Amino acid sequence: MSAKNLNISLWAAQILLAMVFGAAGVMKVTMPLPDLAAMLTWPGNVPTWLVRFIGTAELAGAIGILVPALTRIQPLLTPLAALGFAIIQILAVPVHISQGDIAMVGPINAILLALALFVVWGRYRKLPIQPKGALA
Repeated sequence: MSAKNLNISLWAAQILLAMVFGAAGVMKVTMPLPDLAAMLTWPGNVPTWLVRFIGTAELAGAIGILVPALTRIQPLLTPLAALGFAIIQILAVPVHISQGDIAMVGPINAILLALALFVVWGRYRKLPIQPKGALA
């Protein structure tokens, strides 16, 4: 894969992750817990602060996976945000298994984990974004 195609693929993955986690984060931070629990099983079975914390982490990650790369200010935060998404997905698996909804959500978690790890690898190892003012 050429550097250009890899860069396009990484940006597509970053944008998709930002959209998915940004939307999920907004829901977890703003929706009343009973409404959220009606849509998803697990929020009704954990403390409210945990649901809000996860939503806040998802929102921060959605910002962190795009803004540092776009501005080239602290672009190392981009793969770190992707690593955070990977950790969220890894931690989500036992929660979904314990709630009995792994058949519905499992593949989504696996795809998001793969995309996040792709961004970690691509933006940290293969094609990092250079900070502003760095020599190419």
